[in-house]
Amino acid sequence: MFDAANDLVTDAKDLGRSDEASVLAGVLPLDGLRVVDVGCGGGRVARQLVARGAQVLGVEPDPIQAARNREAEPVPGLTFAEAPGEALPLEDNSVDLVVFSFSLHHVPADRMAAALAEARRVLKPQGTLCVFEPLLSGSLEAVYRPFHDERAVRRLAYDALKAHVAPHFARAQELMWSEETRYDAFESFVADNVSTTHTNFSRARIETDEVRSRFEAGRSGDGFVFTSYGRANIYQGPQAA
Repeated sequence: MFDAANDLVTDAKDLGRSDEASVLAGVLPLDGLRVVDVGCGGGRVARQLVARGAQVLGVEPDPIQAARNREAEPVPGLTFAEAPGEALPLEDNSVDLVVFSFSLHHVPADRMAAALAEARRVLKPQGTLCVFEPLLSGSLEAVYRPFHDERAVRRLAYDALKAHVAPHFARAQELMWSEETRYDAFESFVADNVSTTHTNFSRARIETDEVRSRFEAGRSGDGFVFTSYGRANIYQGPQAA
């Protein structure tokens, strides 16, 4: 049970260890679904969904990452497009599932409502909207906090769901799960983060004594293990006006 003031959730069903595709597979059959992953990054979650039989369009607004996606080795069932969340390259009522895979809090605050309205536009009347967001707890979050504190924007994203999504769907549920992330060394953690184009962190920002100390707390055997927590807010049709 998490404290709403700190973690933005109090009564979500805890699924234990899981991943995004498994969370969704417990809610609806993914095989054959037409899906758009908004703010897909490098397509990690999109690939999970394709492996479950979905046909996925990964939409990425960051031009650097979008170029990398176009150059990546093709995956059957997965296509990519470059576009902002508030202007999806899709027709009305054309997809079964819209996913924001840890991306809603990256949408500028003044565009969140528009991005969520766009998700509703492209969904079929009985479609599903799922917003995955990180929670504010866990040992991995503690490592990030000194150089990448997202508490304010994650709260804005959560408030946007309550204001601009929940009133429009017949059913809603909130789920949470945990995952383990392993690193062989601090340098691997740094390399992961300096390569992320939408944040553009410098090494100097990450390689501080405080971050190193928090990372060292995750030492386990010959590596480093951290726990993170995710939340899934899932909304299903029929949609109201």
